[in-house]
Amino acid sequence: MHKFLRAAGFSMYTKKKDIEKLLDLLERQPSMTRCVQVDEESNVCEMRTEVAPGLGISIIGELNEEGNFEREFYFPYQESHIIGSTEECSVQRHTEKETYSGMVDENKVGITLIFYIQNFMEFRERMLDKEHHSKISSVCFSGMSIGGKVLLPIKKSQKQIQKAKVAAKNRNSLIEAAKNGDEDAMESLTIEDIDLYSQISRRAMKEDLYSIIDSCFMPCGVECDQYSVIGEIEEVEKIRNIYTKEEIYRMKIESHDLEFVVCINSKDLLGEPQPGRRFKGQIWMQGTLKLEDIIRKQGIK
Repeated sequence: MHKFLRAAGFSMYTKKKDIEKLLDLLERQPSMTRCVQVDEESNVCEMRTEVAPGLGISIIGELNEEGNFEREFYFPYQESHIIGSTEECSVQRHTEKETYSGMVDENKVGITLIFYIQNFMEFRERMLDKEHHSKISSVCFSGMSIGGKVLLPIKKSQKQIQKAKVAAKNRNSLIEAAKNGDEDAMESLTIEDIDLYSQISRRAMKEDLYSIIDSCFMPCGVECDQYSVIGEIEEVEKIRNIYTKEEIYRMKIESHDLEFVVCINSKDLLGEPQPGRRFKGQIWMQGTLKLEDIIRKQGIK
């Protein structure tokens, strides 16, 4: 069973035989199919079936010599059209199967953001197209969670909000300068981190931890595309799985100026999500690559 299958509204599917029956059903009524011929002997095919608007199951396999689809693996997906990053993105194939991870050096969160590429079939198809050269212009992020809590917001004045935005912008500029070898920027960041640590240590003795930490975005566990996040809920939508009738919360989250969509089964969320409150939980980060075509023509370089 895929760990995040319940995030798509299939919490009762825990046995292998039940999941196999479910996948057989979804294969018979796909919302979208795509097949890429990798070479003369092998191909990769994808069947996507929506279980709610923008939420579904992707089934990957190949067509055999008789033209029949042979299933290899599956994963739940949550679509997103919110551009999360326009930084340079590198792509790397996984070792054991035809899936890909993306990496973005995102100054906003202060780490190299690694995510599971959701539209890897489209990316693979563009890679095989010799007439076009594709460039990744941006990435839209989405996350799936199987456990989360709703936290109350931290009370801030408009002046404090503006001050925090200016400070974040200045920090991003310093990080960019430090990457380019600016020693003064490195020293400024080091002093800033020491001051911040000292300030948090003093406040933690008297205040609750979540009144100090406004947002958080950090790797979690041994898998590189899973993160522990705390972020402000900007939008909330309740959707329903058309097969199981389970309710799913889809939330637009902002954490460290990074915007992304998170879906979670209502059974796995503690609290009532509302705009302005905060979401805390562990997510599996997915990303949709936005690809731009550059047509190569004879006589034009």
